[in-house]
Amino acid sequence: MTTLLLDGGPVAPDAPVSRTGGVPLGPAGMVWPVCRACAGPLQFLAQIVLDAGVLALFMCAHRPGACEQWSPSAGGNLALLLPAGDLVPVPVPRGADPEVLGLGAVRAAVPAGAAAEGRAVLGSIGGKPEWLQYDETPECPSCARPMGFAAGLEEGPDPVTAMNFGSGQAYAHVCGGCGRAALLWQC
Repeated sequence: MTTLLLDGGPVAPDAPVSRTGGVPLGPAGMVWPVCRACAGPLQFLAQIVLDAGVLALFMCAHRPGACEQWSPSAGGNLALLLPAGDLVPVPVPRGADPEVLGLGAVRAAVPAGAAAEGRAVLGSIGGKPEWLQYDETPECPSCARPMGFAAGLEEGPDPVTAMNFGSGQAYAHVCGGCGRAALLWQC
């Protein structure tokens, strides 16, 4: 079953809910992740609360296009499946540019319901991905099985603070048994 995620309005930057923007929540001692291609701190895109844990999604915003942010394995993005309990805000790296690390607005991502009219779609949870190009379901790097589709992300309602998927959309996958996650996007 697919559940649409709608813009639920502004929320605290460290709220323990499904949201876009703000700061990631992680286990105590977690260090802000960096791009494997350029070594710059990754931009935090979203956290999605799932039955399997909390999915934290990041992408490099330092050199758009050069760090292969669209690839699930090149290192220009990162998806982490974190345990759902005892998560705290991850400290922002010293000297990091807040404009690069943040989206500029923090929006709650709420399931579609009776009050859906007029709300922008931020993405979806569950179901099957609606690929813009072709099926790119990633394999789990631990068990080599196809990963399950967890969530899709749209760029967002405000072009100034939206995620940049080249006018496309992102696809997050998880392997719950291995605790692994992957992110890719197509345009």
